[in-house]
This record gives sequence, C-alpha cells and structure tokens, in this order.
Amino acid sequence: MQALCSLQAAAAHQVAARAAPRLQRPETCRAGAPVVVRRAATVASRRHRVCKAVAAPERVEATAAAPGKLQQPGKAQDQVTVVYKFGGSSVASAERMMEVADIVCSFPEHLPCVVLSAMGKTTNLLLQCGEEALRTDASNIRSLAPLKAIQDLHRETAQKLRVDHACIEEVEALLKQLEQLLVGISIMQDLTPRAKDSLVSFGERLSTRLFAAFLNAQGIKAKQYDAYAIGVTTNDNFVNAEVNYQLTLPAVKEALTFKPGQERHLPIVTGFLGRGLQTGAITTLGRGGSDLTCTLLGASLGLPEVQVWKDVDGVLTADPRVVSTATPVARLTFEEATELAVFGATVLHPLAMQPAHECNVGVRVKNSYNRTAPGTLITEERAMEDVLVTSVVIKSNVTLVDITSTRMMGQYGFLAKVFDVFARNKISVDVVATSEVSVSLTLDPAKTMWERDLITDELEHLMHDFEGIAEAHYRRGMAIISLICNVQRTSEILERVFRVFGREKINVQMLSQGASKTNIALIVNDEEAKAALRALHQEFFGSC
Repeated sequence: MQALCSLQAAAAHQVAARAAPRLQRPETCRAGAPVVVRRAATVASRRHRVCKAVAAPERVEATAAAPGKLQQPGKAQDQVTVVYKFGGSSVASAERMMEVADIVCSFPEHLPCVVLSAMGKTTNLLLQCGEEALRTDASNIRSLAPLKAIQDLHRETAQKLRVDHACIEEVEALLKQLEQLLVGISIMQDLTPRAKDSLVSFGERLSTRLFAAFLNAQGIKAKQYDAYAIGVTTNDNFVNAEVNYQLTLPAVKEALTFKPGQERHLPIVTGFLGRGLQTGAITTLGRGGSDLTCTLLGASLGLPEVQVWKDVDGVLTADPRVVSTATPVARLTFEEATELAVFGATVLHPLAMQPAHECNVGVRVKNSYNRTAPGTLITEERAMEDVLVTSVVIKSNVTLVDITSTRMMGQYGFLAKVFDVFARNKISVDVVATSEVSVSLTLDPAKTMWERDLITDELEHLMHDFEGIAEAHYRRGMAIISLICNVQRTSEILERVFRVFGREKINVQMLSQGASKTNIALIVNDEEAKAALRALHQEFFGSC
C-alpha cells in the first residue's frame, strides 16, 4: 500500500489548510454511532464448490409501504433471506434513494441484505477527477468541476435525506480523503490502476453510508458494511480483480450471519469492491461488478434467490433503444444469461452468473421504476421444448481478424501458436470460426472498467507477431449479432436468418455456433447491425 499511502501523505498538507464547506446538522436529526472507515482491497478467484442446491422460491408480490411510514421488514426472520441489488440509476438522487427504501421495506416477510452501486454517474465523475488531476496543479484541485459535482451531489443528498450528524461527519471525512488522494495524484503525476481502484471506491462507500443512515432515520434498523471489510477477497489485478471464492464465501457467511442475541438489522453493503489478497489494498471487480457482489453474497449465505433491480423490466428480447417493442423474457438459464451478458446485453455482469450457478442461487431481474412487473427469473434449468429464439443482441465496434496458412492443414499445435500471439499481446478473443486453412475471430477491448478501442499501433503490432506463423489481416467496424436460442433447432433458425438477411441485403462476414449450445453468432458490418437486429426481431418475435 506504500504507493497509495505516498499519494495521500504528499497531499495531506495541501488540503489541511483549505477546509471544505461542511454540511450543517439538521434540526430533526438524531444522534447515532459514527461509521468506521476501514482501508481494504480485493480478491483472487477460483471456483470452489462449497454450496448445496436449493429450490428457487415462488415470486412474492410487494405491498408498498406508505411514504414516510416505512416498516421494519423481516421481523419474523432470524437471518437474511434475500439480497437486493440496486444500480447507480436507482440511487441517483435523494428522491430515488427514498423510493429504493420503500421497495426494500415492501416485502415484510423478508429480511434483506442490500447491495448498492455509486450514485448516478459518480463512478464516471471519479474517473474524470483522476484524469484531470494529472493536468491540474495541486493547489487547484478543489476547482475541478467533476469533484465539485460529486461533493454537491452527496451533500445535497445528505440534506434532503435528513441523515444524522454521524453520517454527515462520515460523508465529509470521505470527501476530504477523496480530495487528498487527488492532490496526491497531481503531485506525483501518476494514476496507477491501484490508485484508480481507491479513487472509484469512494462512490459506493458514500452511497451506502447515506442510504443506511436514511433507513435508521426512518426507524429502520440498518448497518453499513464495506464489502472488503466483511471478507470479499480478490487477487491484486487492480481495475478488474477476480474473486477468491474459497476465501470469500466462508468469510462473508461468518460476517453476515446474525449471532444469538445480536440485534437484527438490514446489512447495506458496497457493491463492486474487494480486498487484494497480497497487497491488502482496495480492488474493484470491473464495470457492473456490483451484480457479482450481489450473487456472491447470496451464494455465501446459501440463499435461494437474489434480486437485481435495474431500470428495465428484466432481460428483454432485444435492446429497447434499438427495438422499441422489445418485451421481457420470463425465464432464462444461467448459461443463456451468461451468453447474453458477454455478447452485448448490459442488464447483468457476465461474471455474476458464476457464484449463482455454482450454488444454485436464483437471480431475479426487476425494474425499480416498475416494481409490479414480474421481471426475469434466471435459474439452472427451464423447459426448452417450445423455445426457438430467446433474445437477439448486438455487440458493436468489434475487430475481425482473418488468419490464413496452408501449413495449418494437418498440423498439430497450429491453433496453440495463434492464440499464444493473442495472449502475449493481452488481447481478448470473443468468437472463433475455423476452416482447413484459416481461422477467423473477433477481438474485444480489454474487459476492464475502462474499456477502450484497440488502437491501430496495437493491431499492427499484433499482425507483425503473426509473421512466420500465418498471413493475418484485420477489419474494424464490425458487429456481432448473437441469437440466444435453442441450438438443437439450428437448421430452422439459420434458414430464417438467411432468408431475412437476403431480403434486407445484409452480408454475413462470419458465422460461429457456440459450444454452449445456446448461441449463434453472426458477424456483420457495424452500419448494418441495427437494421439486422430489427429485421430479426420482426422475424422471430413479430415486432420491430
């Protein structure tokens, strides 16, 4: 932790002389115990079967509590019975937090654990702060527009929620630490992945403290927890850390299991964060990592179901921004949900399915703006007899690489050499198709929080590395159209796909059928992708 500590130490004297404007304690606030800030980090991942299968529960409809009259949920329960996760848009303002509190308390028969993301666009603002700090003198850090936006949002939210003095002090302490870190980044002229993880962690640490304090102010017993402080352990791959399930599952279970005589309360947990096994530093699980936190907690506690609350009515048949008539999918398997997440659907983080699948934890995707909608239930199995196509998704801005060599014919180890080139260049491969003398595949930017396009120099270097192995060419501006479907009916599906594409004059550059038996991937030019999606949705779902 020396590098991060040096940033903060170098900055401390810069900030001390400039006390930030502080919130005033509201007249109606009640005194409460201060929340303790703990430094920590994330975890290394390894699949570890420690769970037993449990049946998914029936859906429970909520009866909303009247605003301002929230009732303590789960009074009859001895332990947490469900995990709810709410994303940034669901907690983007004080008003939205109040609505989330209403949802959380609307299921009186459940004692929930709540996982929260950062408020609104806070994560993006924090990243902007880091980048701008590199170009700003340390004495001018307080003038950074994104920093002021973060401060204003959280101070205004604290005022509107009328949280107690202890929470206000905690918010101010975190905002001061944030400013110190940015001053340190400015002085050191260095924004390492480790510093980035510490930087973006402030979003979840602030949102969960505000939400827990609001619940307590409403008479709902709640307690804030930093995920890294309750045992979420990762490797030290900062920015995109992997969970060490063997260490994490038992540690989280111990931390969130109520002991005899312990007062029952709602655990409010930071999403997205963990603690590095070797460094002990804060790590992050990558964009959308709060979904993984949710399923991880559910697996740790042996729960039958977790609920991920989004701003859409579950998983849809297509992206509603492209196909306005897309409809919710009632049920999915873990395999289908993973394929959807990997190939373009942004509703769930792909890695969130791993602990849920391993421990048979059902995942229900609900809409926090439309709580009566049934959403989508993701489980181990579902009846597939009548399923043809479940959903169609697009992954845009893809690079297609064609690798050709007559030496490939009958030569063992050729594909190993090909993929070794990608491994050395740390470039991820998505879809692969092979013939006797060629391999075609698509590339994806590094799957990290800060995804970016592969720059031309990187691609040219990649092509150079194939010299002596094969002839390689790349084409940018491609898109993957994935049909999540019943691959046992491939012939029928492809016949209809190519009939549609022939009518629309859309050319397929490459086709691949996933080994998972749930996905058919078609590569087309990016400018044709949306038209292709609408035409396929019309063909298989009757609307576009």
